[in-house]
Amino acid sequence: MSYVTPDSDPRPPRRNRRALTVTAAALVPAALIGWLVWQATADSGDGKPQGGSAPSVSASSPSAGPSSSPDPSASATGPGGKDKDGGKDKDKGRGEGKENGKGETGKGRSGPLKGKTVVIDPGHNTGNSSHTAEINRQVNIGAVSKECDTTGTATNGGYPEAKFTLDVAHRLRTLLEEQGATVRLTHDGDRPWGPCVDERARIGNTAGADAAVSIHADGSAPGNRGFHVILPASVHAGAADTRKITAPSRELGERIAGNFLRVTRSAPSNYIGGGTGLDTRSDLGGLNLSTVPKVFIECGNMRDAKDAALVTSSDWRQKAAQGISEGIQSFLRR
Repeated sequence: MSYVTPDSDPRPPRRNRRALTVTAAALVPAALIGWLVWQATADSGDGKPQGGSAPSVSASSPSAGPSSSPDPSASATGPGGKDKDGGKDKDKGRGEGKENGKGETGKGRSGPLKGKTVVIDPGHNTGNSSHTAEINRQVNIGAVSKECDTTGTATNGGYPEAKFTLDVAHRLRTLLEEQGATVRLTHDGDRPWGPCVDERARIGNTAGADAAVSIHADGSAPGNRGFHVILPASVHAGAADTRKITAPSRELGERIAGNFLRVTRSAPSNYIGGGTGLDTRSDLGGLNLSTVPKVFIECGNMRDAKDAALVTSSDWRQKAAQGISEGIQSFLRR
């Protein structure tokens, strides 16, 4: 998600009151990976993660990834924004699971998440750029109004954020359905534009989701690298009231961040969140209007050549989906 385009306004980096207990480097030490596994999955007798502290992450730590990855602006993408897999996203989610008329899949499957509902929100829509009047319409997100939606960002080589988010959403859907969850997407590339940010929140609320995740990728300056998870601030204004979901959303976000780091070995953002991998915001309609535990994840910075090489890799997108899935599973099984 670009800070100039997706359901957000440009804002300076901020530090959170509570650091996410994760660390990363180009190669994550085995002992630390073990600690992350414990932190992300271990439950105490009362169903909450046991306490403890962990090494903090240096805000300047680079995201792990292939040191020899080419600059995607030159080779990872081609004409028309096709990725380096030749435009084949290896979408393992599309077509699996019969739709029930409400955009839900996975009902009736057995598994540890049977009876749980997850809403996945693929950020933006590739058609938004052709419907500027519609997406520029103001919608109320509480005490203020913002654009219905935005176009999202893209790599320098033309791979759009909206294509990335939908691909990861499909992969994530498949992984969660394999665990028995009922999964609903806010859109599936099946509409010309949108939906608006208020509708995206409403879909999760109406579904009574046990967890909701909005998938994005950032559009910051080159050299800014890594992922961060955006948590809802406590907002009580107009139609927005997040007071009941801030605590569970934080837990969901921490578990996703820990597992995302462990699986992808991408470091937490070196430009947002003070190295914690977490950022709390009050200006996102998708969070402000949610009544269910919900977070956003910025999987990387598409405008940085090294992060762009990751997001344009089918293998890495599968790891991203796996990390998010394991974080959600950890949260739902706590």
